[in-house]
Amino acid sequence: MSKIAMLGILSALSLFPQEPTAPHITALKWIAGDWGPTSQTFAAEEHWLPPVAGMMLGMSRTIVRDKTVSFEFLRIEQRPDGIYYVAQPGGRPPVAFKLTASTATSATFENPQHDHPKIITYRLENPEILIAGIEGDEGGKHKKQEFQFRRISK
Repeated sequence: MSKIAMLGILSALSLFPQEPTAPHITALKWIAGDWGPTSQTFAAEEHWLPPVAGMMLGMSRTIVRDKTVSFEFLRIEQRPDGIYYVAQPGGRPPVAFKLTASTATSATFENPQHDHPKIITYRLENPEILIAGIEGDEGGKHKKQEFQFRRISK
């Protein structure tokens, strides 16, 4: 058997280490949907369109006593060098966080250069509960917050 044929067989049997494949944005489709508060004390919601053409679009708002106190334009986009979560709180200029870890039901995005947060996480607890988190240094102290959302039926 020739060396070329042998290399072909060994490669086909996956005996050579394979380059890890970068995740595709469709792997994050579990974030898509309408998500609302799980209690009366938490009045925030997020709405995410499913991934199409390399992008998911989202928005969030926080309501206190029937008044919108904050809003944010969001997107998750596939770029040549990875997947990025891009936030625009209050419509300000965009800040990108790169996907650094993911499973079938969780995603971690990081931007170590950003002031706060530096880490944004999403975790699907079950088909009806989504946990979003932010983490980083604020005022010289490390802070971590989690927000629990329930799927809104429409």
